[in-house]
Amino acid sequence: MKVHSLFVVFACSLLVSATAGAATPNPAKTRSYIDHAWNTLTRSADECRALLDPKVPSHSVVYLPWHAPIPASLAQSAKRCSVHVEHLPQPIRQLGDVDPTKLPAQGLLYLPHPYVVPGGFFNEMYGWDSYFIVLGLVADHRTPLALDMVDNALYEVQHYGAILNANRTYYLTRSQPPLLTAMMAAVLDDPSAFPDAQARHAWLEHAYPLAVRNYELWTRKQHLAGNTGLSRYWDYGHGPVIEMPDSDYYVGVIRWLLAHPSQNPGYLIKAPQHPDAAQAKMLTTTSCDVTTSKICAGDWLDGYRLTAAYYSGDRAMRESGFDTDFHFGPWGGSTEQYAGTGLNSLLYRYERDLQHFATELGKTADADRWAKAAEARRAAIDKYLWKPQQGRYMDYDFVTGKSSTDPYLTMFYPLWAGVASKQQAQDLVKQLKLFEHKGGLAMSTRITGAQWDAPYGWAPTNWIAVKGLDNYGFHADALRIACKFTGTVDRVFAQRGTIFEKYNMYQGNADVKITAGYKTNVIGFGWTNGVYLKLRSLIDSEGGCGMAQAEKTTAVAH
Repeated sequence: MKVHSLFVVFACSLLVSATAGAATPNPAKTRSYIDHAWNTLTRSADECRALLDPKVPSHSVVYLPWHAPIPASLAQSAKRCSVHVEHLPQPIRQLGDVDPTKLPAQGLLYLPHPYVVPGGFFNEMYGWDSYFIVLGLVADHRTPLALDMVDNALYEVQHYGAILNANRTYYLTRSQPPLLTAMMAAVLDDPSAFPDAQARHAWLEHAYPLAVRNYELWTRKQHLAGNTGLSRYWDYGHGPVIEMPDSDYYVGVIRWLLAHPSQNPGYLIKAPQHPDAAQAKMLTTTSCDVTTSKICAGDWLDGYRLTAAYYSGDRAMRESGFDTDFHFGPWGGSTEQYAGTGLNSLLYRYERDLQHFATELGKTADADRWAKAAEARRAAIDKYLWKPQQGRYMDYDFVTGKSSTDPYLTMFYPLWAGVASKQQAQDLVKQLKLFEHKGGLAMSTRITGAQWDAPYGWAPTNWIAVKGLDNYGFHADALRIACKFTGTVDRVFAQRGTIFEKYNMYQGNADVKITAGYKTNVIGFGWTNGVYLKLRSLIDSEGGCGMAQAEKTTAVAH
C-alpha cells in the first residue's frame, strides 16, 4: 500500500458523500471534513506511513541526532517497517553544520511527538505550515496535538539547528518563515494546554532559550540584508536543491528564460552540455558541480546553464515558502537580494514575543534587549520598506538599492505584526483593492503562471491580512475578506468534496492552471483547515457574513 493511500481512500469517501447531495455550500459539512482530516493527516514515528520514504520505500532511512539513544518505539517500528535507523555524523548547533550531500543517503529526521502533515503526498512536518495548523488544532480543541507540534519544532531547533523547511535531511540547509514564537503563544494562551501555572512556566523556561537560538539564525551574516538592519532569506547549500527527482524543473527555467530574453536578469551562462575537466571545474563556481550532482549535470538546454547566483536565489525562495513566485525575480531567482516586508514583519513580531516571554520569566535585561531590537527593526522597515507616497510597503532589493515595483500581498504583514502606525494602517487599507477579488485576496497583481502569484490565493496570507486588519480596527474589511475566502472553501468543498492548498481568487474556485513550477493543487489541507476555522470564528464573532453584506450595501448607499 502506498504511503498516502489511506488519505486518498478517506478523501474519496468524503467526496462520494459530499457529491451525493446537492452541491450547496454548507459550513457544517466543511467543518466535519476538517474534524476528520486532523486524524488522517497525523503522523508519528511508530507508523510505517510516517517512516517510509515514498521516493525510495525500499531504502528508507530515519536519522537520529548525533549520539541520541534509539527510542524503543522507533526501534520496533523501524524493524516492522524495514526502515534503517542511522545517526547524524556530528552534533548540529546551527544550519549548515552538516552538508546533506555528504550523507550516505537522504532520509527522514526523527521527531519524538506526533505531528500533522500538510496533506496529499506530504509526509513530513513542514516549517511555516505548522503555525497555521497549530492555530486550527487549538481552535478545534486538539491542544495536546498542537503542543506536540510545538515541542517537535523546539526539538528541531535543539538538535537540527533551527526550524526546518521540513524534517528531511535535505532540508538541513534552510529554515522557513520564522513563526516559532507565534506557535508558542498559541499554546501558551490556551488555558487547557498545561495542567497548572507551574507546568506552563516550566515549559516556557525550556522553550525560551530555544526560541532565542532559532532567532539567531536570522541575524547571522548570511541572513542579513546588507547593511540595512533587515534580514533576508538564505539557504546554506549550493547548486540545485537535492530533493529534486530530476532536472525537469530547472530545464523549464532555462526554457522560459530563453523564450523571454528581455525578462532574464542574467540567470543564464553559455556552457557545454558535457564539459571537460577544466570546464567542469570552472562551473563549480559559475554554475554548479556537474561531477557530483546528477541534477546539475542535467540542467542544460540549447547551450545554456543556470548561474550560481540563480541557484542561491532559488534556494532562498524555498526558504521563503513562496515556491514558486515571480515577485522576487523570474522563478524567484533573486529572492536572496531582497529585504522582504513579510520576513521582517515576522521577525519584528518574533522580537516582541521574545520581549513578552522574557518579561514573564523575569528576565528584565533580556526584555529590554528585545524591545530595542524590535524598535531598531521597525525604524529600518520604515526607512527601506515603507513608501509614504504610495501608502504601501514594498520589498527592497538591497543589492541594486531599488524597491520592488510589483505590489505583493505581504505588504499587509506589518498589520499582523503590529509594526505599522495608525496612519500607515489607514493608508495601507486602501491597497486592498489591488488584491481583493471574488474568492478573497490574491498574492499579487500580475499573472505569471506561478502558484504564488495572481490569480492564486492561499490560506496563510489571507489569514495574516485578515487578522492584521481586524487588529487595527478595520473590522468590516476583515469580515468581508473572511467571508469571501471561507465562501470559496465551502463552495469548492460542496462541489469536489475536499479542501485544497490554494485557490483561484479571481474565480472563487480551485481551478488552478500552473505553467511555471509546481502544477499540483494538493488536497488535505492542513493550513487551509486551520485558517478556515480561525476565519469562521472571526465571522461568528462579528455576527456572520450577513453583516458583511449589510456593510457593503450601506457603503454603496452612502
